[in-house]
Amino acid sequence: MAGAKNHQYHILPPDIWPLIGSISAVTFTSGLVLFMHRDTMSGWPIVLGLGIAGLIATFFSWFANIVKEAQAGEHTPVVQLHLRYGMILFIASEVMFFVGWFWSFFDFALFPSELSEVVGGQFPPKAIEAVMDPFDLPLLNTLILLCSGTTVTWAHHSLIHGDRDGLKKGLWLTILLGLLFSSIQAYEYAHAPFNFGENTYGSVFYMATGFHGFHVLVGTIFLIVCLVRAYKGHFTPQQHFGFEAAAWYWHFVDVVWLFLFVSIYVWGGWGAPIH
Repeated sequence: MAGAKNHQYHILPPDIWPLIGSISAVTFTSGLVLFMHRDTMSGWPIVLGLGIAGLIATFFSWFANIVKEAQAGEHTPVVQLHLRYGMILFIASEVMFFVGWFWSFFDFALFPSELSEVVGGQFPPKAIEAVMDPFDLPLLNTLILLCSGTTVTWAHHSLIHGDRDGLKKGLWLTILLGLLFSSIQAYEYAHAPFNFGENTYGSVFYMATGFHGFHVLVGTIFLIVCLVRAYKGHFTPQQHFGFEAAAWYWHFVDVVWLFLFVSIYVWGGWGAPIH
């Protein structure tokens, strides 16, 4: 019959949200540029606000459409396979993002400049009066993230075996642990013995750990959406890629933190005075 679907692929209908998302992204970055030159340029709050609002609307509406497609049965095994490929490539790109920050850190740490009076040929730089104690709050946050990795795995296994109560409990615990991690990191930043931008150590420390903290917040929001969907009964043992993607992302966040803890907190501050 003409027009009948005889394949397992999902052909997407025309959608306005990719265009709105692209325009919003350009508006957002333009607002950031204006903000960085706010001494000579005005209007940045409006441009930046419109960009952020457009991105939030795009995320909400576009992802809502994907959820509707999944509930309508459009995510066939072939489509789910390709969604997994996409998530794997996305996480791989995120890995390379953090590789850049680790590269910067080890370049500063292993080859401190003899020409800079601030660095003084040593790392941490001589201007750093003290570093954070890695076995205080950073170690506590490490244990929190490791525990959250076990709870999200518990939720995943509960879903696979049809235990929806275990799925909800595991997600609740993971979300609470993620929020606790973010709160402790905010407290740590507020009481840090060094500031951002004063030297290479402070810059790379805040950029690497700060971007990781941002990823924790994104992962927490990801899991909150999964929790809402779990209460709505969206996931089944056979079809739950949305939750699976969130679990993969959360494990990625855990692994990155382990590298941050060992390299930046423990090794990077070795021999410096402890705050």
